[in-house]
Amino acid sequence: MLFIRQITFYTLAQVKSFTQTAQKLNITQPAVSQHVKYLEEMYGVDLIKKEGRKLCLTEEGKILYEHIGKIFAMERQVSHMLKNQNSIIKRYKLGATKTIGAYLIPEILGKYKKQFPNHEVILEVANTENILSKLDDGKLDLALVEGLFNKEKYDYTLLKRDELVATFSSFHPFTKRKAVKLGEVLKENLIIREEGSGTRTITEKYLKEKGYKKEAYNIFMEIGDITAIKSLIKWDLGYSFISREAIKRELEEQSLKIVKVVDLGIERNFNFVWRKEERSTFMEAFIRFSISAIDG
Repeated sequence: MLFIRQITFYTLAQVKSFTQTAQKLNITQPAVSQHVKYLEEMYGVDLIKKEGRKLCLTEEGKILYEHIGKIFAMERQVSHMLKNQNSIIKRYKLGATKTIGAYLIPEILGKYKKQFPNHEVILEVANTENILSKLDDGKLDLALVEGLFNKEKYDYTLLKRDELVATFSSFHPFTKRKAVKLGEVLKENLIIREEGSGTRTITEKYLKEKGYKKEAYNIFMEIGDITAIKSLIKWDLGYSFISREAIKRELEEQSLKIVKVVDLGIERNFNFVWRKEERSTFMEAFIRFSISAIDG
């Protein structure tokens, strides 16, 4: 019973909502409160507090959260090791955000499979928010993300740097000019990724730092599929800020073109991310192999 209460507290600390915790664990909201109260009485400390409408952990709550996290990490590692111990085929789960999953990681996985034929790396592709959520839940062994993340919560290492560029149809008048101003670009129809996307988060953060609020640019469409975004741009229905990695073929075909924008420099990192203190032999080998494959 104590373990169930620890799970309840750990989930509450992550989602910061009694209602969402109850829904996620399929228990009642009063049960969530009872589990937390039991732990507080057992340890003789307050574990949670409210700051306005926001639910936060006390210092004691943070200590317990970190401790439970380590227990879960050890359990996942042991479980994975035992399952793979006597298996001829070793199975691992890798999560990747959409740009990386579509345009970067497939080639790395192909090369990795040739060198390690008994390793089966199962790839799951989603936006940054969903990938990190699955990593938190132990559904992934390792993640490769293009978006922002809490660097205090995870361990991570850089795979490579990337740049988001202003991408237009080859028919657009901007492509005939040497350079355009950012203010001019933002008046055009912006086709942007969905909420929760790393690309969108970084783009909006950059524009905000440049002094442009959301009201200052014209979001024409919100689409989660990169291929669909590129197709719409080809037909000159709008433009987008897209990774160079994602438009290599279109640039060669000249169906899409990069427009040079004065003072535009949206850079980001492609990072391997994993749960703190859970780095395994597979992670070390795969990360090392991937970096070598990129550099090579």
